[in-house]
Amino acid sequence: MIKYLRTRFISGLLVWLPIWVTLLVIKFLVDLLSKSLLLLPPRYQPDIVLGVHVPGIGVVITLLVILLTGMLAANFIGKHLLDFSDSLMARIPVVRTIYLGVKQVMQTLFTPGGQSFRKVLLVQYPHEGMWSLAFQTGETSKELAMMLGKEKMVSFFIPTTPNPTSGFLMMAPKSDVVELDMSVDQALKFVISLGVVQPIINTKFKQPKA
Repeated sequence: MIKYLRTRFISGLLVWLPIWVTLLVIKFLVDLLSKSLLLLPPRYQPDIVLGVHVPGIGVVITLLVILLTGMLAANFIGKHLLDFSDSLMARIPVVRTIYLGVKQVMQTLFTPGGQSFRKVLLVQYPHEGMWSLAFQTGETSKELAMMLGKEKMVSFFIPTTPNPTSGFLMMAPKSDVVELDMSVDQALKFVISLGVVQPIINTKFKQPKA
């Protein structure tokens, strides 16, 4: 009887847990987008202007602002305004370090044709003989590779399990890592599921030469 109840409980948990986690993530995103309206002066906030609270209005307004900003940035005038704002931010100490750093990372990650987080690697970590999945973030500078006596080096991010938002940034010679024919989505599912969801790899695994 106890075994039967435990089995049914686990079956119910497998049904509700993914739904619960999904709702939590959606709620987090909605709350995050809604809080952007707090940047407005109180008298200009939608609840005050409309005289009534409209659920989700903050999300809609935030998305519209992002879309309109993208449309503005794509035209001639918008590009000049962005160049002016960049030059202005670059003159402010401390602020320029944060602003330019974040902007460079965002452009690297989201620019079409970029290689950051688009390649899944197999690397030896935490020591030789043990393998972990990693996401390539770029190629290191030639100067750094020359200092270490290597021809080519790559930087990569090794995510932790089951939370892939934290992890370790590392570098290694390109010859010491294995590039996998695997999508980022497949790799993330593998990491989040603690290895239960096995990815489909098309290429044959070849261990790098010592």
